Amino acid sequence: MTGDRRGGTNSRPEHIKAVADAALKRLRTDRIDLFYQHRVDPAVPIEEVAGAVKDLIAAGKAKHFGLSEAGVQTIRRAHAIQPLTAVQSEYSLFWREPETELLPTLQELGIGFVPFSPLGAGFLTGKIDEKTSFEPGDFRTMVPRFTPEARKANMARVGIVRAVADAKGATPAQVALAWLLAQQPWIVPIPGTSKLHRLEENLGAVELALTPAELEHITMQSAKVEVRGARLPEPVLKMTGL
Repeated sequence: MTGDRRGGTNSRPEHIKAVADAALKRLRTDRIDLFYQHRVDPAVPIEEVAGAVKDLIAAGKAKHFGLSEAGVQTIRRAHAIQPLTAVQSEYSLFWREPETELLPTLQELGIGFVPFSPLGAGFLTGKIDEKTSFEPGDFRTMVPRFTPEARKANMARVGIVRAVADAKGATPAQVALAWLLAQQPWIVPIPGTSKLHRLEENLGAVELALTPAELEHITMQSAKVEVRGARLPEPVLKMTGL
């Protein structure tokens, strides 16, 4: 059911069910609350995937169905077989493409949205610039928008967030997350971190209230700054279909 960024998906119905049984055993539970297809498998019709998850839900092995990195037509086809609870995809002030088609579709169908990389893979924290060196193996070393030249150009979006953060006594990360939370009540971002102090910082975004004027300022100003570089390497973009 899963595929990592290097490729490799297998969403055949029999495999989905085997993966679910194995996950239940490893997790020592009798039900998976939200069962995702984390990458769409181009070799298997989405109706078959949704049907397999529908069987799992009927058997009490899963409670809800989710998709990740799926296009709007795929979402509609899956939802017609087994209603989706959540869709996961990248969304942040660094990548606002979901506003074009994805968010209107989710609102129409009553599906929740789970933005991953809500801080632009760390870029919106203001801790990264064109001089930053990434560790060997860091995925960002392969991402076009994280080349030194792209980072230098993209700092303009960070500047917008930082200015609001300074005025609010907050951090850029908190402003970026607060903006995201304010877009819709059914949006639940999932920032990732391995550090406790960063987790506490991110949680502070829940308490940060941005005024309508501040939200409009961030939205309008960020739209004026074109992001340099693709969000993912070309092979991965082809795999996602987005």
